[in-house]
Amino acid sequence: MNTLRLVLADDHVLVRAGIRSLLGTLPGVAVVAEARDGLEALGLVEKLRPDIVLMDIAMPGLNGLEATARIARDHPETRVIILSMHVSEEYGARALRAGAAGYLPKDADVRELELAIGAVARGDTYLSPAVSTHVVADYRRRLAEAPDVLARLTPRQREVLQLLAEGSSTKEIAFRLKLSIKTVETHRAQIMERLDIHDLAGLVRFAVRTGLVAPDP
Repeated sequence: MNTLRLVLADDHVLVRAGIRSLLGTLPGVAVVAEARDGLEALGLVEKLRPDIVLMDIAMPGLNGLEATARIARDHPETRVIILSMHVSEEYGARALRAGAAGYLPKDADVRELELAIGAVARGDTYLSPAVSTHVVADYRRRLAEAPDVLARLTPRQREVLQLLAEGSSTKEIAFRLKLSIKTVETHRAQIMERLDIHDLAGLVRFAVRTGLVAPDP
């Protein structure tokens, strides 16, 4: 049996170390790289083409759900398991919407982690029982009833919106995304127009409400 190659993405060093230690007890699994944020995770997937990414949700720069959506779109052969502190149906639905193949709470034991990895490696979807056995039906119902508001924005616009909501200036965003300041200003204007939100505070509230950024503790 071929060894499953994993990338571990979490912005906390100690969390990564703990998960990596657990993964080291599983046969047929190897962590080939670690990422501190969503952008780094995307780069590693592009470079290494791993079988699975274990992805945290709340990461700076580019959150785990947005990174998952891009991996699902550009590298469907790489499967993503979301690791989260949240066990609500709402977060599970967001993970599925983004294209995740699995959803696991961070306090899961090593046996459940092994089950999730095995299921996803076989091409199945794994949802922790702690989230809910009804999350798939609930997600499909809500998806049919209400369109995703974030779908009004392009991936680049969502990236700019997240950085704005996290407090980055136009100049900082331009530097980070390797864009001109004028291009960032254009994206910001288009975001406001498409969402019909015309102030920064409103954009921040929208980003928190839709899960693009985590609320302040």
